[in-house]
Amino acid sequence: MKNLLILVLSATISACAPPQSKTSNSSITLGSIASKYETSANRLIEAALKDTSGFERLAEMCDTFGPRFSGTDNLEKAIDWILSEMNRDGLSNVHGEAVMIPKWVRGNESAHMVSPWKKELHMLGLGGSIGTPPEGITADVMVVSSFDELEDRSDEAKGKIVLFNVPFTNYGKTVSYRSGGAVAASKAGAVASIIRSVGPYSMNTPHTGNSRYEDGVKKIPHAAITVEDAAMIGRMVNRGQTVTVKLKMEGRYEEDVPSRNAVAEIRGSEYPEEVVVMGGHIDSWDVGQGAMDDGGGCVAAWQAVKLMKDLGLTPRRTVRVVLWTNEENGLRGGNAYRDAHIDELDNHILAIESDGGVFKPSGFGFSGSDEAFNMITDIGKLLSPIESGKITKGGGGADIGPIMREGVPGMGLRVDGSKYFWYHHTNADTWDKLDRDEFNRCVATMAVMAYVVADMDEKLPRKANQ
Repeated sequence: MKNLLILVLSATISACAPPQSKTSNSSITLGSIASKYETSANRLIEAALKDTSGFERLAEMCDTFGPRFSGTDNLEKAIDWILSEMNRDGLSNVHGEAVMIPKWVRGNESAHMVSPWKKELHMLGLGGSIGTPPEGITADVMVVSSFDELEDRSDEAKGKIVLFNVPFTNYGKTVSYRSGGAVAASKAGAVASIIRSVGPYSMNTPHTGNSRYEDGVKKIPHAAITVEDAAMIGRMVNRGQTVTVKLKMEGRYEEDVPSRNAVAEIRGSEYPEEVVVMGGHIDSWDVGQGAMDDGGGCVAAWQAVKLMKDLGLTPRRTVRVVLWTNEENGLRGGNAYRDAHIDELDNHILAIESDGGVFKPSGFGFSGSDEAFNMITDIGKLLSPIESGKITKGGGGADIGPIMREGVPGMGLRVDGSKYFWYHHTNADTWDKLDRDEFNRCVATMAVMAYVVADMDEKLPRKANQ
């Protein structure tokens, strides 16, 4: 009986123990590149999974500086702190690269349903929107579910506030109402436009994001309300009720202001002029903390480089981390990096971007030559212990897009995106939504990929015409 109890207790303890991450690739057949780097890859993975400092650093940045919107002191103070911390980490060539960026100011804003009953509508003005007159705009709401419906019913839109009550399908399709809604509504004669926030889930959380105007089309105010309120107004109008809304906004552009891309490196030991660049965008919207969009991507890339240094893994080529400024409402940082380094891009071996949140990673989407894809796929096998080595064709990112168009191979980190758009561009984008283990897996995934590409014998080949 005593031995039986011991066996039962042992089995219970084993069942309750937390699962250990695999660190062996014995079930995976490694190619010639990956087999050479198995030990180094496992060291990086093990160090990343044990780490607490990167996740805590992300929390410190989010809590200390809050949202890092372009043109704000928050952003510039955060960049000052980042550069100081990078120097403390002992990274090389730490500096800021100057960028002039736009400054859009939200100001005070509100939306209220005034008829058939009074209700505050939680809202966020969309980036780049003009303001209303000081007294606001009060008008009946016309609800449409698509651009085509608005065009078919355009004779009803004059003098109305158009509400695009469009349920979320995927970001690429649904975001078109955020970016182009004001133009379409104005062409139909509307005095303002509002959208159902671009997201699949809501707890009364409006989503902001950038929008645009078109030359020759009158600019009208453009805002987002919550999924719940948009759906409610849609139901009311479908019943034949008249819904009247008062919108007040102070949105405006001011003169461009200076900012910086934050840069640091591990300098290559043999080919320092050849560069693997990776990072994310350090600016965020002016709500929440920008923890997942894209503070997490920035700090994960930074931490990946720091881990290489801490482990004494100096690759033959330089690994450069860049935290780009002004991705959200201008892409000035990515374009400025291209312009500043245009004469060096032939020696940019690979660009890696993380801008989809730091949730559980699955691998990378890669854009480049077929030969390079096969090499990257082999390297991806080193990430099988943490199930993050799947390589698919087609990937990149907004900030590396400018240098990818100049021929630099690019890749974007792929993560579990099932909850990303719950929080995207909202006040709920805060550090507490993240998980340390998932963050650390992102660090490990980027560290292994960047290190091996930077150290391997052969330079990653480009397409023939590049």
